[in-house]
Amino acid sequence: MTAEEFERIIEEDGFVEWEEVYPGTYYGTLKSEIDRIWKAGKHVVFDVDVVGGLNLKEYFGKNALAVFIKVGSLDELRKRLTSRNTDSPESIEERLKKAAEEYRRSGYFDMEILNDSLEDACAKAEKAVLEFIDKKVVNSVWR
Repeated sequence: MTAEEFERIIEEDGFVEWEEVYPGTYYGTLKSEIDRIWKAGKHVVFDVDVVGGLNLKEYFGKNALAVFIKVGSLDELRKRLTSRNTDSPESIEERLKKAAEEYRRSGYFDMEILNDSLEDACAKAEKAVLEFIDKKVVNSVWR
């Protein structure tokens, strides 16, 4: 959608969360999409940055599991980004700067998962999500 359409939907309170990442470039999650997925009997999994994650946690409260995925250190992140050969050195520095800021907010998440092995991190994330869903389904029966 255009920036103007996005801004109109912001005014109409149509997003669960949104952010203007760069001037005139928006990202967000429509409330209507969440409703559509829930009506289909499914769960929603978000892959957002720290700001989006914290906004979602604030919006949904205990009905959301906020997971912070991290690497062991910023040096390790630098090595990974450099080895990909997809970003310029300037872009890598920007990402590292953002990562340092995000790490300071990790304590606001429900849990942290160390991504030292992609397979292990995925298994931990899947286990945490399934346990959370199971707990929420059981708890909702008692409400």
